[in-house]
Amino acid sequence: MELDAVADGEPAMPAAPTATGVVRVEKVRGRSAVTRCFAKYPLKIIVPSKVGASSSGAVWLYSLTYGGGIVSGDRISCTVSVGDGCTVAMTTQASTKVYKAVGLKCSEQVLEATVGNDALFAVIPDPVTCFSTARYYQKQVFHVSGSSNLVLVDWFTSGRYESGETWDFNSYKSVNHILSEEDHPLFIDSVLLEQGSNCSIAERMQEYNVVAMVVLLGPKLKHIQDQMQDEVKNMMSVQLRPPTSGGGRYATRPQPLLSQTRPPLITSCSPFGHTGTGMVARIVAVSTESVYTFLRHHLAALEPFLGATSYSAS
Repeated sequence: MELDAVADGEPAMPAAPTATGVVRVEKVRGRSAVTRCFAKYPLKIIVPSKVGASSSGAVWLYSLTYGGGIVSGDRISCTVSVGDGCTVAMTTQASTKVYKAVGLKCSEQVLEATVGNDALFAVIPDPVTCFSTARYYQKQVFHVSGSSNLVLVDWFTSGRYESGETWDFNSYKSVNHILSEEDHPLFIDSVLLEQGSNCSIAERMQEYNVVAMVVLLGPKLKHIQDQMQDEVKNMMSVQLRPPTSGGGRYATRPQPLLSQTRPPLITSCSPFGHTGTGMVARIVAVSTESVYTFLRHHLAALEPFLGATSYSAS
């Protein structure tokens, strides 16, 4: 196995060079194994020897930054190759913090992944949290085949809202592309939030503090898609009824009378792809905890593939 590492550097300066990471996972003696892992400051990739049940044979990757967050002007680029028949989970150890912008400088992250035949790639990070005045851009591109399987969770919070810092960043943009063989687009998505002169982000988002998207694609995940769509349909048919004294699964605390007209968590599901092989769920919520609960519940069926529970409670 080829392993490259770059020693700790000094904190990133405004003119810091692009940081890169490369991971390749292939079948070795019938099991998924990391055959290349390279990371350069400020990116760090940890590959633990075991996460959960060893019988799953899944590889787990933890993507970190040395400073505990992304500094203004940082540019992080990572490529991941998941070989045929391999299973890989890519996650974080905590929310990705995007620190205050220096002038007009933007913090950037780019991920490009190739998922082989009958392979499973689960991108299940904690949310992005942008600090006051931060500018953040993220792009993720996934190349898949007809038998590839992909789980993608992409989500962000309003900031350090428990400390009163709510939707105070300057801009946030996240782009996700899923491309089939010959680079035909299967799924194209873009989210952009910018402070406006007439209406701030906080005014538009009202009491909601979390925005999330979950993408499920591939034959191995069809049963999870079907279950999620059915449960979301049933949940929202109850949540969107006129308010009563009851509460839903994702209500983390009693809601003030004036906010009872809006559920603490709103979600929807829709299929995509020529034959409906993919599904996207979109979520807005008042609290981060309610989205963690949603993800733990609906992605619990991934445990046999990954060997561990996604977003397990600490």
